[in-house]
Amino acid sequence: MILWLCLCWGFSPSAAQPDSELMARYLEQQLLADYSIVQQVARRVPRQAKFLQRLETRPRMSEFQVRSTIISRYAFTTVSCTMVNSGSEAREAVFEMQIPAAAFISNFTMSIGNKTYYGEVTGKEKKNSTDDKERHKKPPSPTEGRENGYETFKASVFIPRKMQARFILHYEELLQRRLGKYEYTVSIRPQQLVGRLRVEVNILENSGIVSLEVPPLRNSKQKGNGKAEGDVSPPPSTVIGHTKTLAKVTFNPSVVEQTRIARNGILGDFIIRYDVNRELSVGDVQILNGYFVHYFAPTDLPPLPKNVVFVLDSSASMVGTKLKQTKEALFTILQDLRPEDHFNIIGFSNRIKVWQQDRLVPVTPNNIRDAKKYIHNMSPTGGTNINEALQTGAKLLNDYIAQNDIDARSVSLIIFLTDGRPTVGETQSSKILSNTKEAIQDKFCLFTIGIGNDVDHKLLERMALENCGMTRLFQEDEDAASHLKGFYDEIGTPLLSDIRVDYPEDDVEQVTQNFFPNYFNGSEIIIAGKLINRTSDKLHVEVTASNSKKYILLKTDVAVDLLSRNDIRGVPGLEDGRGDSNYIERAWSYLTIKELLNSRLKSDDRQEKDSLMEKAKSMALAYNFVTPFTVLKMREAGLHSEPPQEEFVSPSSDGIGEKVQSLQGHRAPPGIRRGQEKQRIKISKTSADGDPHFVIDFPSSKFSVCFNIDGEPGDILRLVSDHKESGVTVNGQLIGAPAPPNGHKKHRTYFSTITILNNKPERSYLEITPKRVILDDGERLVLSCGRSAVVRSRSLEVSISAYSNITVTIRDSISFVILIHHYKKPAPYQRNHLGFYISNSKGLSSDSHGLLGQFLNHEVKLLQESLNTSGGEVGQKQTEALKANPTNTLKVRGRLVPVVWKQRKIYNGQQEVDCWFAKNNADKLIDGSYKDYLASHPFDTGTSFGTISSL
Repeated sequence: MILWLCLCWGFSPSAAQPDSELMARYLEQQLLADYSIVQQVARRVPRQAKFLQRLETRPRMSEFQVRSTIISRYAFTTVSCTMVNSGSEAREAVFEMQIPAAAFISNFTMSIGNKTYYGEVTGKEKKNSTDDKERHKKPPSPTEGRENGYETFKASVFIPRKMQARFILHYEELLQRRLGKYEYTVSIRPQQLVGRLRVEVNILENSGIVSLEVPPLRNSKQKGNGKAEGDVSPPPSTVIGHTKTLAKVTFNPSVVEQTRIARNGILGDFIIRYDVNRELSVGDVQILNGYFVHYFAPTDLPPLPKNVVFVLDSSASMVGTKLKQTKEALFTILQDLRPEDHFNIIGFSNRIKVWQQDRLVPVTPNNIRDAKKYIHNMSPTGGTNINEALQTGAKLLNDYIAQNDIDARSVSLIIFLTDGRPTVGETQSSKILSNTKEAIQDKFCLFTIGIGNDVDHKLLERMALENCGMTRLFQEDEDAASHLKGFYDEIGTPLLSDIRVDYPEDDVEQVTQNFFPNYFNGSEIIIAGKLINRTSDKLHVEVTASNSKKYILLKTDVAVDLLSRNDIRGVPGLEDGRGDSNYIERAWSYLTIKELLNSRLKSDDRQEKDSLMEKAKSMALAYNFVTPFTVLKMREAGLHSEPPQEEFVSPSSDGIGEKVQSLQGHRAPPGIRRGQEKQRIKISKTSADGDPHFVIDFPSSKFSVCFNIDGEPGDILRLVSDHKESGVTVNGQLIGAPAPPNGHKKHRTYFSTITILNNKPERSYLEITPKRVILDDGERLVLSCGRSAVVRSRSLEVSISAYSNITVTIRDSISFVILIHHYKKPAPYQRNHLGFYISNSKGLSSDSHGLLGQFLNHEVKLLQESLNTSGGEVGQKQTEALKANPTNTLKVRGRLVPVVWKQRKIYNGQQEVDCWFAKNNADKLIDGSYKDYLASHPFDTGTSFGTISSL
């Protein structure tokens, strides 16, 4: 059958390369053609191409683009993929992307035909105890689709005939320095040849970029070692350009070039490695917008002596390649030990075999030779007694430290390797963990290595975390020897021990981990935090540590006013970054969440674990990160003035977040659970928007009233004041702009800030601008208006629809919607501003006041005659007849107010409102004059009208 296909396609095995390139050139022309496929004119194609098209039933990938921005080691990555269904029926398209396991997904969007779905990060619901019991009955297994250090994000949809689908995935990561380089990797595995394939990476490092390199594409078999033979030339079509602080790398292969690399469309990993200049011995401290990040990576220090015990699995499952590669790696590692080091080797299966009983030996030629003989003679047999092996290794190292007058500034560590789970002796993971921690007693670090699919990676990860170490997992078919050697190289040269980084307590808060047992050559220590004292012009930094010769104390003062240095606005190549301008804050949030996740993993206390989970979840929701406690739910994009409805969510939680499965139109395919439909928030016409234009809706009277307030720039208007009853106050601050040409106003004013204060049941406030939302309910959160997010506390919920609106719900009975007006190219008289709309006022009391609040629980009446005549009140059927009258009268709390008929546009011009307009800054319509509604500051809750019931 295979031979018949070869003959029909017109090529033989010996002639495969030329014909495949010919086919690739034709496919390139097809893929790069106009994709208006509904109106596409049939064209003649080669016979073998027609046959290939008949066999090919899946949608074609017309475009695959990756754009990344790396700023001070923090990487923002956007993956865009377009698939076209040129068939006569709906076909399934699968978008699959490998991303680093350490990365957080921050957004995902799909467009299928004329429908758009965007991802919203929400908190995971707690599973009930029955679910937990059922789940724990199954043995733990590695995450589906996980490779060494990578996880697979997957979304599948059905594309209607003659239409296309577009997927956009965003993720973020903080690059780790290993072996003296930062490595950024993009997986390029589209599974087919692509018409337009492009990777663009922009790097900004204010410290200066050094040693930039782009090695050849790496396939999965080579992952993790960081080195490869012939690692010299970049992939074809790669262009590299850089200055002292900026670099731009592009990879843009044609279809023909893709075919030469891999005919199946799996090209490999595109890798960029670089390092930065390091001038200050205390490290590089970067400060921006009230946050700081501190990178500490000293060089040119003498290495510390090591006391190392190698604990190696020699059970029956290690037979063959795994044990052979382990031996090869150990031969090389032993050769790299330094004369001042001491070591020992333990082999374990169901029995524990110690090379040198009760001691560590110095590094001498004879000891290295004998150690190699011992390793060479290791044979695989028996079960896996992990607990006793670690107990033996810990006792060996503890006894050596206690009995020998060793250099107090040496570093002791255990390197533990296994390919399986505990099967002999103690097999309960929790007991093994507690035994190991008790044996080590924080005196040295444990580094764990797992090989293959049967290893208990959670056990190894937690053992390393609890004992100041690191863990690495390698697939069985990978080159274990190079992985082991690469991992040892990372930890083989300790330069400092007991590193502590301190800042003045009155100047910083919420600082990430600042004590580190060891610093290894080629790595980096990273600390981040928030500034408390923003009035100070400097931040004092102290670093204390020990090295092989002495105790080290480093001090410096870092200038806080580093905006011009760390602000990236206007930097070429970084103009359209999504969240890039607050990269230091996002790096802080990334590190903080990672530490909370690790702390929870290490904890045995249920209450503490729940508290850490809630903190991690809250921060992940604030920064729109997909974590183990948050999921990505797909919703269909709706109108700007209404929150979108929830669409289809997969019940699977494997991989990263929740996979998106089988979206087609509005129908949920079999087996897919439709999420609970959220009720759309109904926004009333009662609002303050624009210049600012106020609208008051009176539903029972079936008409609306409107007025303007011509305030001054800087004025703070009290919109709603119900502080004494419901505890709610809303203030709006005005910003000025020039008046349009030939206008009657001297200037325009808009709301630049809306402040919402609530003091029941506890005090909290929101400060909203067109760029960000600050929520303070005891813990301060800063949210970007450019990212969709939902944050909930006991009595408050804030829902941000990116670049559109913010919905604030208080105790489920009060709701406000703030529209975001953002101009890409504003005219001189335009300013980015906010609009304030009242959605639900049921929770506000009858005594509420303010420019809008005073009308929420009161009605006004429209009179039939003008001011100069007396007449009866108008019925609803007579209202239309009064519109033609240039002057009519409202009766408001006993006051007569002249009004004229007008039309107003609200909701960004999407809706037109007929209203009765009161002139002269709402004279006689509102209680007092508008100046009585000026607040002294944005958080002012006082009001001179708080006790007025009527006038």
